[in-house]
Amino acid sequence: MLTNFSPSLCYCSTVGNPLICPTVAEPECHGMTLMPMSMNLNGRQAAQPSGRSQSHKIAIAFGSSIGCLSLMFLILGILLWWRRRRNEQIFFDVKDWHYEEVSLGNLRRFPFRELQIATHNFSSKNILGKGGFGNVYKGVLQDGTIIAVKRLKDGNAVGGKIQFQTEVEMINFAVHRNLLRLYGFCLTSTEKLLVYPCMSNDSAASILNGKPTLDWGTRKQIALGAARGLLYLHEQCDPKIIHRDVKAANILLDDYCEAVVGDFGLAKLLDHQDSHVTTAVRGTVGHIAPEYLSTGQSSDKTDVFGFGILLLELITDQRALEFGKNANQKGAMLDWVRKIYQEKKLEVLVDKDLKNNYDRIELEEMIQVALLCTQYLPVHRPKMSEVVRMLEGDGLAERWEASQRSGSTKCKPPNEFSSSDRYSDLMDDSLLVQAMELSGPR
Repeated sequence: MLTNFSPSLCYCSTVGNPLICPTVAEPECHGMTLMPMSMNLNGRQAAQPSGRSQSHKIAIAFGSSIGCLSLMFLILGILLWWRRRRNEQIFFDVKDWHYEEVSLGNLRRFPFRELQIATHNFSSKNILGKGGFGNVYKGVLQDGTIIAVKRLKDGNAVGGKIQFQTEVEMINFAVHRNLLRLYGFCLTSTEKLLVYPCMSNDSAASILNGKPTLDWGTRKQIALGAARGLLYLHEQCDPKIIHRDVKAANILLDDYCEAVVGDFGLAKLLDHQDSHVTTAVRGTVGHIAPEYLSTGQSSDKTDVFGFGILLLELITDQRALEFGKNANQKGAMLDWVRKIYQEKKLEVLVDKDLKNNYDRIELEEMIQVALLCTQYLPVHRPKMSEVVRMLEGDGLAERWEASQRSGSTKCKPPNEFSSSDRYSDLMDDSLLVQAMELSGPR
């Protein structure tokens, strides 16, 4: 029988004797370290969580890495999507000067189908005008907005692409009450269209030819508005813009006959430190400055010349090539105007439909401004800022007297031919006339 039984169980550290309790014969377990079972069990249980904790940390680290990578890919995807969406608003590169690309900003991109519906499938009944690049159609959007849609004749032709690019390019630099603004565009693989507000009174050319007769006050208002628009292009834009096709047909009129300079298809950017740009000669016969015809060099002064012809159109209600036609002065239109002015027969110049409903002093002043603007040498022509002041009644008398003293209005070049003879020779070149009856590529 066992005596001195102890109810407590103990561990023995002796190898091979895991559970030995002292007996009478063996009152002590030498070399043994007694430990309650509960402590041993707790110790084993404590060792197990340590391994699980390490595995848990590895799992967290792995999950965090996967999460970070996923987040990075998500951010990268968002950036690529945003960049692609942004690039949809940049659709051509401008190789002109230091400008690398042209952003459309807030311009609306119209679906082609929407413009088809608005113009009744580009019906001939909706044509507002025709030009070298195509037709302009009147349209009505679903919200009732009346628009003018300029549809390029051949959207894939080099000239069409250049004009499309140029017109949008100019809109980015020129924003003024006397300049036509752009609503938006439509660009497909085969079509290039520009969408503008529709001017209720069409153009100065159409209203001059219409009925009732355009009154004298409105003609002055149109002249001043057009001059302010050109002033902005030449002296307040950076870089400045040369329009290169200033004429009555390109001066549009809103509900109040406020002049708006339109059609920037031939316009060119010009840094202020540069005096001119040399290009192929394009424009409208009768409005092109002599130096541009002979050398291909255009500047702000070529626009001033065109504006002078525009003033004569407003005064006479005749196209440039018709000046003096009834007086058998074909090919010497400016000479005819100067001759009539010198003879003080101003009533011969003025539109017959006006009868006597005009101010003779204002008429003479406008003719003087027109003659100053159309001088043969560009250096003798005033800047548009001077033209605006003169039309407003400031500084014209002094400028006119100075020109008379220098004889610059006679425009005599340093040879035996008169300026008008030289200009007429250029204008009478049938091949040149045929090439420039309509605006063409730059």
